[in-house]
Amino acid sequence: MVVNREGPILVEGPVEVVADDGTTTRSDRFVVAICTCRRSRAYPWCDTNHRRRKPAGPAERRPDGPRQPEKNEEEPRP
Repeated sequence: MVVNREGPILVEGPVEVVADDGTTTRSDRFVVAICTCRRSRAYPWCDTNHRRRKPAGPAERRPDGPRQPEKNEEEPRP
């Protein structure tokens, strides 16, 4: 497993991901990129949307809640 602070977690496959609601998603690829920023439209798989945004600021990392989207920015996926 490789963890990149500004990107996805890379995991040797095949990989099975179980979501909070209990749904299971599977990938048979030899390396899988797991989204950690929740900006991916293919969540839980990374689609590189993290590259189009500024890095997370201190307010975004706070445990008391997510930051508010900036002007012209899409809301993050829950």
